[in-house]
Amino acid sequence: MLENVRNKQREFVANPSVAQGRELLMTLGPAALLIIVAVLLAMRFMPPPPPKEVSITTGAQAGGYHGFGERYAKVLARHGVKLNVVPSAGSIENLERLNSPTSPISVGLLQGGIGNNQLAPDLLSVGRVFYEPLWVFYRGPAATMLHELEGKRLAVGARGSGTRVLTEELLKASGITAANATLLPLTGQQAADALNKGDVAAVFLALSVQAPLIQELMRSKDVGLMSFSQADALTRLYPYLARVTLPRGVIDIRANIPAQDVTLVAPKAALVVRNSLHPAIIALLAEAAQEVHGKNGLLGPAGEFPTLTDPEFEMDSDALRYYKSGPTFWKRILPFWLANMAERALVFLVPLLTILIPLVKILPVVYRWRFRQRLLRWYTRLKEVEQRVAELPRGVVSDPKELHAELDDIDDAVSRVPVPIQFAEQFYNMREHLDLVRGRLRTRTA
Repeated sequence: MLENVRNKQREFVANPSVAQGRELLMTLGPAALLIIVAVLLAMRFMPPPPPKEVSITTGAQAGGYHGFGERYAKVLARHGVKLNVVPSAGSIENLERLNSPTSPISVGLLQGGIGNNQLAPDLLSVGRVFYEPLWVFYRGPAATMLHELEGKRLAVGARGSGTRVLTEELLKASGITAANATLLPLTGQQAADALNKGDVAAVFLALSVQAPLIQELMRSKDVGLMSFSQADALTRLYPYLARVTLPRGVIDIRANIPAQDVTLVAPKAALVVRNSLHPAIIALLAEAAQEVHGKNGLLGPAGEFPTLTDPEFEMDSDALRYYKSGPTFWKRILPFWLANMAERALVFLVPLLTILIPLVKILPVVYRWRFRQRLLRWYTRLKEVEQRVAELPRGVVSDPKELHAELDDIDDAVSRVPVPIQFAEQFYNMREHLDLVRGRLRTRTA
């Protein structure tokens, strides 16, 4: 063991820069390794940046869904994100696109009652965003219940459309099927024209109040609008439906259209996203939904939409966080992309600081320990020399050059070490002890 100490000390005397470099490596090497591990872990858990382009599937270009999609796009464009608004045949196609693993679509609008997490487990809701009433316009005697349409020709919407799915579900509950009524795949203006001509007894439309076709039919003197007397029962049977009231005169207050309050049932359209969509984009969609749908509507008060619950899809946690707390601190004070960089940097720095803060405290302790260990090695060698001096007979004639050389080696090694001020006392104690052993050696050899 003593021979190893001598070899290390000779190496230090012969090449102090190499020895000091090795000491520095022994002190800082493990710390650097821990920092590298922390960096790698932080990079692994660091979220990717949000995409600059996202696609939403809506509905027919002339329909309300597509119009809302374009309004969302304007909100996202303010933050530097492009929202591609892709038209579709309706909610059924929207659901198929969102469920397809090869589809580039990650956002969509769905009519209530079309899908749920059993049919689409990878979809999350950003909230229900607006009412989409089911309008039943008819010719002939007043009707307030669906079963009164039995045996008649009915325009129930195009096959595969959300309107048709909803209509057939409600008609079936009222005992009307293709066996006891004629269900025609007519929708939109084509269905309205058939009603005006008397080719059908009733049409079913799922459109917003502001839709031009609804405004046109409301002003027609030849058709009536069904006021659902069983609205409460239908909303209990189908939780995705809501009972809404079209107030008297709300369409045209001067002409008093409608002439009396009308009770309607309305699915709440859902804004849904794939669960793989970046949280920052979901927060932007929540902001767009709140801006577009949060104002006062003809069928409800301001602030009713977007909703914080969804009867069919699980609510997205980032959307809920936005609705409850608003934008994050960084997004309040920085542009969207800079804010995301700051938030990602925090995710990177937290595990790094978890390692760095203890290291800052531990490294000085380790350095002091290493310095003391070096002193102990020199003291070990000095103690050996002192014992050899004590074994010399008093008054020897010849000066033992080997012992003087040993002491000179130790002195030279100690003097070459850059000593921090906090270790100055130990350093000078070592020098005093060297002089003490030299004095004893001189005493023995006098």
